[in-house]
Amino acid sequence: MTEPTFVDTNVWVYAVDAADPAKRKRALEATAPAPGRDLVVSTQVLTEFYAVVTRKLAVPVSVEDAEAMVRQLAVLPVVAIDASLAESAIAASREWQISIWDALILRAAEVAGCRRVLSEDLADATTYGSVVVENPFANTR
Repeated sequence: MTEPTFVDTNVWVYAVDAADPAKRKRALEATAPAPGRDLVVSTQVLTEFYAVVTRKLAVPVSVEDAEAMVRQLAVLPVVAIDASLAESAIAASREWQISIWDALILRAAEVAGCRRVLSEDLADATTYGSVVVENPFANTR
């Protein structure tokens, strides 16, 4: 059995954003279906992804296409953000001195049993609780 990997919003966004071809390539490699690769997201990732790709890209994705992409991502295991998870993330945010949004990602990863989070938003190779952050773009130029 393989360990699941949590994938943060920014990785999924780079996978559809043509503005940075090197990061897009890395994101597509990191999220491509592969034997032994179990990817996990959260409701936060789904909603952030939709908001970013429809509003913040140089060439935004249509709302219809973005909705279809969210449906595709929702096929993966999805951690729901509930009150308990929010409270845990608030405590983690204070303890680790990170944003509440990053803490929610890390706590959702822990709930899903992930030991690894792919993200550009947190320091590469940093451990938070039982989760290690891996920046798939660390060596991208």
